[in-house]
Amino acid sequence: MAGTGTAHLRDRDDIVLRVEGLVVEFPLEKGQKVHAVSGISFDIAKGETLGLVGESGCGKSTTGRAIMQAPRPTSGKIIFDEKDLSSLSADELRRSRTKLQMIYQDPISSLNPRRRVKDIVAEGLSIWEGKDSSDPRVDQMLAEVGLDPERAGSRRPHEMSGGQCQRVSIARSLIMRPEVLICDEPVSALDVSVQAQILNLLEDLKAEFDLTMVFIAHDLAVVKNISDRVAVMYLGKICEVAPSDQLYAGPAHPYTAALLASIPEPDPDAKHSDAGLVGELPSPVNPPSGCRFRTRCPRAADLCAAEEPQMREVAQGQFVACHFPLVGDQAPEGDRQLASAPA
Repeated sequence: MAGTGTAHLRDRDDIVLRVEGLVVEFPLEKGQKVHAVSGISFDIAKGETLGLVGESGCGKSTTGRAIMQAPRPTSGKIIFDEKDLSSLSADELRRSRTKLQMIYQDPISSLNPRRRVKDIVAEGLSIWEGKDSSDPRVDQMLAEVGLDPERAGSRRPHEMSGGQCQRVSIARSLIMRPEVLICDEPVSALDVSVQAQILNLLEDLKAEFDLTMVFIAHDLAVVKNISDRVAVMYLGKICEVAPSDQLYAGPAHPYTAALLASIPEPDPDAKHSDAGLVGELPSPVNPPSGCRFRTRCPRAADLCAAEEPQMREVAQGQFVACHFPLVGDQAPEGDRQLASAPA
């Protein structure tokens, strides 16, 4: 897995966001660096939800933040509204962010504890239109996310539950009517009963506001119903991209299969899967050569250490970066020669 290539990028007129060759690295002492994201590419069509999944430390959240240019990526292109965000000036980027918003993982710490809810939601209007919390759109947006403007508007974040704070975060993100919403594990810090409410709310708001979404999560069970397309990440690389139903019905990559096997089943008689992973996630400071998943893969061979797999189509709409996938045939010789060719 953990390959490169752009075979999964689509040639369509309705692509809203396209990421090409995104690299994010963080410097360490003695010349070392963390390879957080290593040359990934994906696109999202208008009205689509892309699920970005993988275990903790694979680079999902870093990818979401890099799209927002916080921090700016080391290299690569992020095309939004026909502009490469990574090449914009600070002022141009600030204006572009009104159409590109993000919901963060921890709903309480992502809100200013000193400000009241109405002021938090109205911040975008205050900056760009000179409006304040008395603008009727503030009350309307609070109502849209299921909060009573009269009761919640004057509260501060510490006076609300985690689910209520996440609703405030969603209202703040949507007040400027963005085109793309990046959701960075928006339900992982919430109770299971509240998770379903927030997921249903996001689905309703997506339809109402004609949103395009990136939904980041480590739990494939959460991603299954909300995503149209799923990209699976491992150690800074994308290993598989496929429509949601197709990926869950027949994963092509051994890592995807292992993630799906880890989803708990509420059936004591269910047959135990042998597809689980062994070992620890390698260090992003010194990732394995070739395929980064090879140290934990039951199908690994010498080829996997020598050559990095290229993204290729193994079924209609299903793309995988693996020399020995679970769907389709072994990678052709031409792709393997391309993978080993010097840059």
